[in-house]
Amino acid sequence: MYRVSKVMSNNSVIAIDMEDNQEYILVGKGLGFGKKVSERFEKPENAALYRLTEDTERGSAKALAQSIAPEFMEIADEVVRQAELMLGPIDHRILLPLADHISFAAARIRNGEQISNPLTDDIRALFYLEFKAASAVKEILQERLQLSIDEHEIGYVALHIHSALQDETISAAMQTARAVRQCVEILEKETGQRIDVLSLSYNRLMNHIKYMVMRALSGENLKLNMNDYIGVRYPGAYALAADICAQLGQSLGKTLDEMEIGYLAMHIERVYHDEEDFSREN
Repeated sequence: MYRVSKVMSNNSVIAIDMEDNQEYILVGKGLGFGKKVSERFEKPENAALYRLTEDTERGSAKALAQSIAPEFMEIADEVVRQAELMLGPIDHRILLPLADHISFAAARIRNGEQISNPLTDDIRALFYLEFKAASAVKEILQERLQLSIDEHEIGYVALHIHSALQDETISAAMQTARAVRQCVEILEKETGQRIDVLSLSYNRLMNHIKYMVMRALSGENLKLNMNDYIGVRYPGAYALAADICAQLGQSLGKTLDEMEIGYLAMHIERVYHDEEDFSREN
């Protein structure tokens, strides 16, 4: 049983759970219609529940919830619901930060402002399913508010979804995307060759860098040292990998495990050489 503490719209209320005495946002079609403060009600089966007890990066969840227009809460809820259909259960703490972001995105669009995110393509490739799920916001915003959102904004929504799936902060996900972009730029500059971003080798390289960054941030080390073997077999790729690891370490403010060099070199070799030839040699 819940008790209404604030009616936000015809579709959403802030209410107190009578059992745990905690406040929640409940969102569902017609859920707030006709309700009064202090009215008690049972949670409808199709209603979504979002807890308000934890703080966000922008302050208390309750204060943030009351500062966001209800329409953006409902839009964020719809994005979360659609993402869950594609990706499975998502941490519902995403609702307020996501609604807050969509609210600011809508304001930017209405003001004719446009953000540019140089990491959008990297976010799309690194977090492909999250980006695909986030793309639902485009149709939702168009239908509800007649606003057209671009792919840079969708990339940021994808980061919110990723953070809810992986229990990883958005800033950490951005660090990973920047590390991939930095690695690609170093490789292309040093070799004078463009990397085929559609290749399987590039996809493997990106995923390797993603986990390499995660290991660096968490202090985890690799178990097997391949440096001697890879250094002799592919000295050019090894030298590039050593340089990249040093530069990434500086960017992250961490010292990368020396054993990362050999594994990164192996992926670099695959990017620039035919995978079949690589397989035959090994």
